[in-house]
Amino acid sequence: MNTGIVHFEAFIITAFLFIASPGIDTMFIINKSLTQGKIAGVFSTFGINVGVFIHTFFAAVGLSWVLAQSAMAFMIVKYLGAAYLIYLGIKSILAKGSEDDNVALSNVEMKRRKHFTSGIMTTLFNPKVALFFLSFFPQFIAPSAVEDKMPFLLLGVVYAGIAILWFLLLTFLASTFSSKIQGNSTVKKWMNKGAGVVFILMGLKVAFSKK
Repeated sequence: MNTGIVHFEAFIITAFLFIASPGIDTMFIINKSLTQGKIAGVFSTFGINVGVFIHTFFAAVGLSWVLAQSAMAFMIVKYLGAAYLIYLGIKSILAKGSEDDNVALSNVEMKRRKHFTSGIMTTLFNPKVALFFLSFFPQFIAPSAVEDKMPFLLLGVVYAGIAILWFLLLTFLASTFSSKIQGNSTVKKWMNKGAGVVFILMGLKVAFSKK
């Protein structure tokens, strides 16, 4: 079956290198897994990749092209993303190191939904993801299939699949230290503060970034 995709092996290797390079999503998953455990990392991973699917769909139907062409649209999404990262940073810095951090979210389903939603928002409000997909994916689509949405969507599914596997690996590695960190309120408090500073710096970087 002709999928319209070319150089598929090169796509997998290049996509993995991009995904595995340190960035917002990597820091987000490691912080969630270390300070809140394996379940937090797993649900955040799936949330991030729902965001990847949404960006892929937007790019395939041309909405991301609007973002790329409109300075105003890019700026709005960029500042929303920056504000959300800074919010996460401040929240992390102010978090207590005790085991009662999420008293208001004692319900397990609410906690999982919270991790899942925060993963989606972290990716969805990053306009660089949309621009990256617009420039990266077409390189692996045959010229005869460039008008077809299916190759773009398939590449997005493969990209998300690689990201899920990588972030789940990070989750399981980081969560092995989670019980020790969660059992020590002082360590957990300083881990949260350190992660908070990193998120704020990332938010500022996004805010001052250009296309």
